[in-house]
Amino acid sequence: MDDVSIQTLVILFLILIVVSGFFSISETSMMALNKYQLRHLAKKKHRGAKKTLNLLGQTDRLLGSILLGNNLSNTAAAALVTAITFKLLGESELSLTIATLIVTVALLIFSEITPKIIGASFPEKIALPASYVLEPLMRLMHPFVLVANSIVKVILWLLRIKPISGNQASQLSQEELRTLVLEGGNYLPRKHQSMLANLFDLQTITVEDLMVPRNKIEAIELNSPIENIRSEIITSNHTRLPVFKDNPDEIVGVIHLRKLLNVSEDNRITMESIKQVLREPYYIPKDTNLLAQLQNFQERQERLAYIVDEYGDLMGLITIEDIIEEIVGEFTTQSPLFASSAKQMRDGSLVLDGAMTLRDLNRDFQLSFPLDGAKTLNGLILDHLQQIPETGISIQIADYYLEILQTKDKSVKSVKLISRKMEKQ
Repeated sequence: MDDVSIQTLVILFLILIVVSGFFSISETSMMALNKYQLRHLAKKKHRGAKKTLNLLGQTDRLLGSILLGNNLSNTAAAALVTAITFKLLGESELSLTIATLIVTVALLIFSEITPKIIGASFPEKIALPASYVLEPLMRLMHPFVLVANSIVKVILWLLRIKPISGNQASQLSQEELRTLVLEGGNYLPRKHQSMLANLFDLQTITVEDLMVPRNKIEAIELNSPIENIRSEIITSNHTRLPVFKDNPDEIVGVIHLRKLLNVSEDNRITMESIKQVLREPYYIPKDTNLLAQLQNFQERQERLAYIVDEYGDLMGLITIEDIIEEIVGEFTTQSPLFASSAKQMRDGSLVLDGAMTLRDLNRDFQLSFPLDGAKTLNGLILDHLQQIPETGISIQIADYYLEILQTKDKSVKSVKLISRKMEKQ
């Protein structure tokens, strides 16, 4: 380089810094791209998105080409700076030290840190145009990259390391997808986020978690006088009612009130019209998850199912509306039976119905009761005490203090809940 002027060497050095910066900014922006947004743009026939998606499908070749170009630029830049300092200061250890410092600072600031910060901040704006340059460079460098990748594969094989393909790396687990939905605040309304997250939970929630317990099932006794049956039907808050004979646990059928009125002459309900519309009950095991049950309801064209335990004993019932509410949230219409399950007091405490489910408590009031045991607040207290408590006693479960306000019919009817945080405040 003796015949080359210092000005020319400096210009070449600056060009190499820019080239090195291009490879750094391209690598960072490519890796920081939102793959799902990129696929969406590609489906809209965006040429840059298609090219970029194609490059990312060959990650090993892409990274090999970028790293090869980056290292060649950095090495050449180091050689030029050394030549420049030798020309200015002569060949000495001091010149070599100065050249090393200049190259390190220049490459670190202008070819690494700054380009990578910009690339990570604006991945789509940089990666898509850069793909037009990287694609021909990949073809040009392919023989060199092929040799380098072959050597790397041999080393990985010797180390018994199996590399993960691009498709495997981009796959999301159900929990990761759930997190992606919940953190997509800029793209999804909060209500839609909640609904999608609830859909993911359907496989982990069983019908037992959501059922109306057996002692709260509203049913008609077939052996009752017809006047009593008529009164129960007229005052019912439900469109479908189970029918039993002698034993409430032995459901003999289900009647649809609208169909009953259709077959009843002059809307006068008789025992014959009841038996005419009586439909066989649909039983399901308690461990059925909500997603499977939603599909079962659809396939069988049913809207109500009775839940039985492993011995075949009736535990409760669930409707298709219960599952839909679990996804979209509660409807405005509510049975008087469940109209007032919780009341917020002025001091921040809660007065709760003992029959309220722990899942509803956790969801509605952002609490953290354990869900791996009892399903209701009453069940949790009984499991904790191993006996039916007396009114007025206080206990602590997890981070919460509970005061028993009312006990009746061998169960806890009303509870006052105070969390530790509330008490400290």
